[in-house]
Amino acid sequence: MMTARGRGQVVCRSCGEVEPMGRARCPRCGEYLDSRDETSIEKVWAWLLVGLIAYIPANLYPMLLTTQVFRTEEQTIVGGVVELIHYGSYAVAGIVFFASVVIPVGKFIVIGYLAVLMSRPRHTSDPHRLLVLLEVVEFIGRWSMIDVFVVAILSALVQFDVLATINPGIAAVCFALSVIFTMLAAQSFDSRLIWDRMKDDTQGAPGHV
Repeated sequence: MMTARGRGQVVCRSCGEVEPMGRARCPRCGEYLDSRDETSIEKVWAWLLVGLIAYIPANLYPMLLTTQVFRTEEQTIVGGVVELIHYGSYAVAGIVFFASVVIPVGKFIVIGYLAVLMSRPRHTSDPHRLLVLLEVVEFIGRWSMIDVFVVAILSALVQFDVLATINPGIAAVCFALSVIFTMLAAQSFDSRLIWDRMKDDTQGAPGHV
């Protein structure tokens, strides 16, 4: 399997320019040229950890603060899902639960799984499957802000003076930070490490020299 690194070249991760190995900066966009990000896994673990820390208060503190006739009610993410189910809004409850619980938890598990595998000297996992997992995480990352968008829309639309008001709680900020941190964790993952592992596995397979 021919790679740019094997031919003594390096690809700019910013603009895709191919330059000879050893050049410090990309002449097209000015970014630093690195054949591999040696600190990729450390960055992934750092962003993933702070994302997990931010996700905990996002579930413990209220996401919405609803005030009706001077009476304020607080709703957490799970509490809001239960409330929607209670009123028969099963589709909306399913969307909120999927976007607020299933997707974030799934991203934590997948990114952590990839980071653990890349930290090991050898593993038996299919590199193609690992690349697909990374691409899926990066794809669904853009949909992780659905909960925050819902809160923002409700806060803007449901404002009836003293009759009823809806304001975002501290959990909305924590959830947004958690999503941003997990997106940074996925972006910090250098997929070229998986390609290197694929090459190593191919060379180490029976019948290859």
